[in-house]
Amino acid sequence: MCGIVAGVALQRSIVPALLDGLKRLEYRGYDSCGVAVLQAGGPRCIRTLARVEALESDVRAANLDGSTGIAHTRWATHGVPAIANAHPIFSHDQIAVVHNGIIENHEALRESLVEQGYEFVSQTDTEVIAHLVHSHYEGDLLAAVFDAARMLQGAYAIAVICKDEPQRVIGARQGSPLVVGLGPDGAFLASDTFALSTYASGIIYLEDGDVADLRSGNLRILNSAGETVVRGVNQITEQGGDSELGAYRHYMQKEIFEQPLAVARTFSMVRSLDATLFGTVDPNAFSGVDNVLMLGCGTSHYSALTARGWFETIAGIRAHAEIASEYRYRDYVPQRGTLVVPISQSGETADTLAALRYAQSVGEALTLAICNVATSAIVRQSNWAFITQAGPEIGVASTKAFTTQLVALFLLALTLGRQRARLSAGQVAKHLRDLAALPDAIRSVLAREPQIIGWAQELRRKEHALFLGRGLHYPIALEAALKMKEISYLHAEGYPAGELKHGPLALVTEAMPVIVSAPNDCLLDKLKANLQEISARGGKLYVLADANTRLQAAEGMRIIRLPDYYGFLSPLLHVVAYQLLAYHVACLRGTDVDKPRNLAKSVTVE
Repeated sequence: MCGIVAGVALQRSIVPALLDGLKRLEYRGYDSCGVAVLQAGGPRCIRTLARVEALESDVRAANLDGSTGIAHTRWATHGVPAIANAHPIFSHDQIAVVHNGIIENHEALRESLVEQGYEFVSQTDTEVIAHLVHSHYEGDLLAAVFDAARMLQGAYAIAVICKDEPQRVIGARQGSPLVVGLGPDGAFLASDTFALSTYASGIIYLEDGDVADLRSGNLRILNSAGETVVRGVNQITEQGGDSELGAYRHYMQKEIFEQPLAVARTFSMVRSLDATLFGTVDPNAFSGVDNVLMLGCGTSHYSALTARGWFETIAGIRAHAEIASEYRYRDYVPQRGTLVVPISQSGETADTLAALRYAQSVGEALTLAICNVATSAIVRQSNWAFITQAGPEIGVASTKAFTTQLVALFLLALTLGRQRARLSAGQVAKHLRDLAALPDAIRSVLAREPQIIGWAQELRRKEHALFLGRGLHYPIALEAALKMKEISYLHAEGYPAGELKHGPLALVTEAMPVIVSAPNDCLLDKLKANLQEISARGGKLYVLADANTRLQAAEGMRIIRLPDYYGFLSPLLHVVAYQLLAYHVACLRGTDVDKPRNLAKSVTVE
């Protein structure tokens, strides 16, 4: 959600680094983008409502060049997508700002600035920052940004340049991620490390309240008290060609097919099944855990809902899956012995980070992050962490991050089950064998792609769909519906199949496709009765059935047979099929699969 790249180059133009960073931030989602560099006559800017590729073409045509600059991808919050609202935002052609986050007191600040004679040309809260910095500017940009930042309320990350200080960029953060990158060719600011992996070798993670002063060959960081501080430098790494599209049509397609490797890499981290697998030094660190509280948003919440069943059945432990954006505002009653598990692909999800801090504030001190980014805010805020090995996930709709989260949570359930003497050595060995064989099982699901495309060709003209599941597969129905509406814009809802008679059955007609997971588990007979209810109302069924369910295709019911029932890990096989279905429906409907409208990859504002 919004992306910042900025920097000061030592010997050459900063523009290639800015554009490369924006390309790497496209996965976050955006509806406008822009770049500004300092030149002899002042800041020069190019902005567009098109993609970064078009911005790059405009930059080349304009011969834009300069050693100091800022760039941005914007996801609209305050103000519609429009050139006037695109970043960078200016004040008096002297100060230029790019900004992630939301300024909560922007209205009061705007009124004060208007009284001082400032005119506003955009609908953004960002323009308040630009004018506020300008109002404090007396020849020292660092002092102006520091003083302005003290007046801002809300979450923000900003980068600022001034025409009177051509070799200087100032950055500041509060509640929104911002990193400093150090490389042989200059110093940089960005929303995340991925944006800088080409040009920076060292990364500094700014803390809340920090203001960073980047000059040619020099870096200074002030904390919220105005004191000069030293932050540690971390080496930046990137996993090979994971970020390259290669022969695939979209990143989402690539990431769906990367899941066998991502699952195998995540499972390969297992050395011993105890607390040390999750970042502790004490193998018995979980001995006092009697309750698991999982916090997440969207897909991460659905991974928690799935894992809840594993914790209850495998580990015999109370488990709760909370939507982070709701939990953080509840009068939650803490319980002793709770392990708080925030789950996030990026580790920067604002609601999940705030929910984690809320849990800690009410006394639930044992925290374990499940995340795909080792250096993220949620990981740093937690006691311990399990870093999934999904690699970079560029597509906005999460796929391999979801399945690797499930692997991590399953391992945690096994660990707690073993610790609580709920599992014998033979049962543990069986579960680990199933995990080791999971990549091959996923490959067998991917091999059903031609049949799934056949379903997609029928569903492409529909505008509504129901997804049903029972038990562990109910959260998978929710995730399947989310994927479908995220990228194809087909309205889809997920329900527990047992709830059909309590309302959703009223929607079932010949025009309503109903897509069902039918694993060969203890609820299969109950599910068959639900299928009969749908057939009796003329509903059209699309059933993902395990090979040994003995369900037969019939008039009004399509069946794709998956491998034999895979026990507790069955949800991971069914969800891969659903990912392919959503992907191919979206392709046939001609949507922007990797960058669906109105959505962002990393939701770093509330």
